[in-house]
Amino acid sequence: MRKRSIVALAVAVLAVVVPGLLLAGSQGPAGRGDSGIEVADRFWFLHRDLGPEGSLTVRLTAMTGTITYPPPDHDEIVSGLVPWAKAGIIVKDGLQRGSPYAAVMMTGDHGVRFQHNYRHDVAGNPGGVSEQTPRWLRLTRSGDTVTGFESADGAHWQTVGTARLDGLPETVQIGLFATSPGDLTLREVALGGAVEEVRFTQAVGVFDNVSAGGPWRSEPVGEMNRTDWEKRHRASAAVEKDGVITVSGTGDIGPFSEDGPATSGAVLVGLPIALIIVLVVAAVEMPASGVRNLLTIAAASLMAGLIAVGVVVPVPRVALGVGVALALCAVMTAQLRQLLRRRWAAVLASSLLIVLPYVVTSVPLLPDPVAQWLLRVTPAAGFAARQTVVEYPQVVAHYAPSAGYFPLSWWAGLLVLAAYPAVLALMVRRRLARRSVSARKPQFHRAPKRTADV
Repeated sequence: MRKRSIVALAVAVLAVVVPGLLLAGSQGPAGRGDSGIEVADRFWFLHRDLGPEGSLTVRLTAMTGTITYPPPDHDEIVSGLVPWAKAGIIVKDGLQRGSPYAAVMMTGDHGVRFQHNYRHDVAGNPGGVSEQTPRWLRLTRSGDTVTGFESADGAHWQTVGTARLDGLPETVQIGLFATSPGDLTLREVALGGAVEEVRFTQAVGVFDNVSAGGPWRSEPVGEMNRTDWEKRHRASAAVEKDGVITVSGTGDIGPFSEDGPATSGAVLVGLPIALIIVLVVAAVEMPASGVRNLLTIAAASLMAGLIAVGVVVPVPRVALGVGVALALCAVMTAQLRQLLRRRWAAVLASSLLIVLPYVVTSVPLLPDPVAQWLLRVTPAAGFAARQTVVEYPQVVAHYAPSAGYFPLSWWAGLLVLAAYPAVLALMVRRRLARRSVSARKPQFHRAPKRTADV
């Protein structure tokens, strides 16, 4: 490769690394679960010590909540629960955010659930709770095994779920909790795109018949009582009166941080610039005919992607996947250079097919279904390789391209991208075959006509 092309690829690497490291360094601290992912871990906790063996039993008689300023009346505070508001019993390895836990709970709209270690969710009986139809909950610990139970009458119990929390210390914390994630709505912008709006909510659980134990301590996990609502209306807390305990809290316990899913796109903002540089290098390095530089171009693009993404997103699958995507894009541009015979035409064509769909779907410009289809049928589908968002049924989120969620899996996206250079390779081969036949074909020249002498 030419020296200037190597310099250009080095600039491409810096275009990804420099803003990526700056953005990664500016992100605030967050809880991290057992797999190292950022998690939401914020709730009010009324708790006591629990040894290697033991349990806690309560009766939940009411669950209410508050949602601030929901649409369409954005100036009102209404009573209600978001679908995944939670109140119940939790066992947790201390109060550190992101530490292992298991909980049995009532939710706002999904009945009784057993959840543990942020990503795991098991459904119990559906339905709500009221004074007429209370719900008994029980959580037991036996060594590293935690089991959640539910009952309608406190006499007949049904197992909801069991979890093994390896490495639990001899003494853990068990108690009552309440939390409520923000109310997510979408506001239409631009050409039909949507941006997320999240509003403060709070959940309140009312418990009685709490089994004996103590002493109890009441405190939040994560920051609480910071919003105007909590300061001026009802602060999150645990209050006991005449054997009835009311726990109110906000936040969430789940696989995403409260700022939303952690996406690689948040730090790979320089990737479109790097992609354009790779396309230009491929068009410049590839001669109008012949394929001797094709492997060199692909290998150089692969290495540039591996280095750039590997520094910013230290996930091997993401770094390798984006590197492969860049290599395939370079090959595609080189093939277009052979077909179109003009560097500028090859760069323009590949930019329209790859860069444009990638950019317009990464911002809330187009309607979500349109953006999703663009990332299914264009070569930009290959950048699903940077997918780090997992869709969880127990989390309400905006699973859309503008929020960093690709409609195809990483491997399916790479297959769609690979299909384009595969088709272009056939077209190049046919053109070369026609040229070869034309070159071998004998040429017959007619003798010029002679005019008769007069």
